[in-house]
Amino acid sequence: MSDFWNERYSEKEYVYGEAPNVFFATQLNTLPQGTIILPCEGEGRNAVYAAAEGWKVNAFDSSEAGKIKAVQLADKRKLVIDYVIDDATAINYPENSVDVVAFIYAHFPVSIRTQIHRKAIQWLKPGGKIIIEAFNPDQLKNNSGGPKELSMLYTEEILKEDFQELQIECLQTLQTILSEGEYHQGVADIIRFVAVKK
Repeated sequence: MSDFWNERYSEKEYVYGEAPNVFFATQLNTLPQGTIILPCEGEGRNAVYAAAEGWKVNAFDSSEAGKIKAVQLADKRKLVIDYVIDDATAINYPENSVDVVAFIYAHFPVSIRTQIHRKAIQWLKPGGKIIIEAFNPDQLKNNSGGPKELSMLYTEEILKEDFQELQIECLQTLQTILSEGEYHQGVADIIRFVAVKK
């Protein structure tokens, strides 16, 4: 899979844009500055935004090409992010160490999804938050991005199950218009989720 993302991120332009995801930015702006983990962070748009807002940023992805562009974006804005190349199933951070873990269009095969979500809960401090924006199954009829495999898309039931010990603050299935670079353009069926570790 890293070959696919390396090829995509090797394009000259930032393929999902340089601006952060709107829902992510809106949620972050309601919180005091702290430490954040951004899995599958690609070209760094959300990591760089968080750093600009005063967050200590830990990001990871399997794509070297993504990291190169993320670091370039951070350098351009004179910001620092900690970005490592690692697999989501292998990487680890200390338990109870971060304030937010944000999965922004981070879709996983069903065989590893729950394992990764469990790790994210462990990384969070009590009172810390999970923030997710992703595609729901209705996205299969659209051409605005996302996996074309049903099992990799999110439903409210999946998120309730994976994060059952957290307190849900926001859970919405909705249709929106995406304008995030070349590959997230147009009508999109998404899901948004915010939950707090008790």
